[in-house]
Amino acid sequence: MTFEAFRQWVQSLAEAGWLPAALGWGFAVNALLAGLIVGPMLGSLGTLVVVRRHAFFAEAVGHAALTGVALGILAGEPYTSPYGALFGYCLIFAVGLEFLRGRTGLSADTLIGVFLSMSLALGASILLILAGRINVHILENVLFGSILTVNGTDLAVLAVVGALVTGVTAWLYNRFMVASFHPALALVRGVRVRTLDYLFVMLVTLVTVASLKIVGAVLVGALLVIPAAAARTVARGIRGFWWTSVGIATFSTITGILLPMQYDLPVPSGAAIILVAGSCFLICAALRALVPALKGDFA
Repeated sequence: MTFEAFRQWVQSLAEAGWLPAALGWGFAVNALLAGLIVGPMLGSLGTLVVVRRHAFFAEAVGHAALTGVALGILAGEPYTSPYGALFGYCLIFAVGLEFLRGRTGLSADTLIGVFLSMSLALGASILLILAGRINVHILENVLFGSILTVNGTDLAVLAVVGALVTGVTAWLYNRFMVASFHPALALVRGVRVRTLDYLFVMLVTLVTVASLKIVGAVLVGALLVIPAAAARTVARGIRGFWWTSVGIATFSTITGILLPMQYDLPVPSGAAIILVAGSCFLICAALRALVPALKGDFA
């Protein structure tokens, strides 16, 4: 099914009353399709983020994206989609941080704090230079997400990144897990742990940048972490952990996109998505505390 056929199908269902009326608009269908890609992608990779304790790293990459946007605008890229600078800068940020993590002896959180501070200072300086050339609402869209601005280019980028990340993660998921839980055992079994470390930070960077339009730079790291954290409190085994995380992330993304449009709420899409995900986390945490039979054996 082509994108145009999908759009017409969804709009016809909305007009017939089978789907929310908001999906009768073209931009809403764009947002829905983006959410169907972003939710499973972040939910799946989030399981590895939580197990590998990279939550702070994911947040740092999201914040670094603001500097990538500033560099892209400075270089003359379209301010609505400066993907060249975004991907380039964030990948350099992530790989450079991982390189120094293995060679300085400093803890990961210390290095992330140093890199993030420097990145934000650079971004603030560039944005001050560009103050007369850009609209402040552009920065709001970058920081908190905006479903109104999702276009064909954004969907194409999401689709390519989603296919790449899903394929690599599915292929190497067990190796990632072994390297996360027991690096020494992974080395004995022939797993190239350092190569996986670099590959993992690159995957996190790609999904973070590709998801900015939906969730926003400030909150994209949260959607990587919260569904997986919720799933880990109740999951039974790695398979249950993965499926629960993907389910919560997908539900949160779709619900957070549709609710503000359906009820005309003045809430950014990214904030709505995270609020739904946070509610799911609180429910899972309560179930773990109050219903012993539902406690997972994977936490």
